[in-house]
Amino acid sequence: MHVLVDQGVTVFGQHIGWAELIGQVFALAVVFLAQRRTLWTWPVQLVSVVLLFAVYLSAHLGGLAVRQLAVGVIALYGWWAWARRRDPVFGVAVRRASGWELLATGVAFVAGTVVFALVLDALDASWAPWPDAAIFIGTVLAFGLQAYGLVEFWIVWLLVDAIGVPLQLGSGLYFSALIYTVFAGLVVYGWVSWHRSAKQQSAGATSAVHA
Repeated sequence: MHVLVDQGVTVFGQHIGWAELIGQVFALAVVFLAQRRTLWTWPVQLVSVVLLFAVYLSAHLGGLAVRQLAVGVIALYGWWAWARRRDPVFGVAVRRASGWELLATGVAFVAGTVVFALVLDALDASWAPWPDAAIFIGTVLAFGLQAYGLVEFWIVWLLVDAIGVPLQLGSGLYFSALIYTVFAGLVVYGWVSWHRSAKQQSAGATSAVHA
């Protein structure tokens, strides 16, 4: 794995390790696959997790490294959950989050960020504990909401991207910063796609009840 982290290509004078390059390309593919609600979303995510764990560990970003472990666990659950919740017409069943679910997500994001940032700072596990922690908690929440098929996971991802771009730049991970920027555009498109699908599925369910 050290070979994949240390060796790579140079683009515009910036070194990009193979692990970072392949891991981020696969992470980008995950967004593309999630838009289409295909089960391939999850195995591709697992490959990205392994590679990026090594990248962030070497960059002294403990929060982002631990994030990959959490994402790996959620990816296994998501794979299982999506395989069980397939709609014959629309693919994986998706829906809008309730008010209570949105409130719980917001509280979990704030509280989780504070607690994890203090842990990272106490352990000297990150040079930027607060944004590192926010990205970790936001990512876990986003994947959790995605596994449950909630449309709002895209909004959480947009917040993660907004925090992640400057953090990646500050860490010298310029390719990762570029990928995060591309993520933002795909996230907006993904939200529109899932929102439309949720409306169609809701309308279909309503029609079936009144039929």
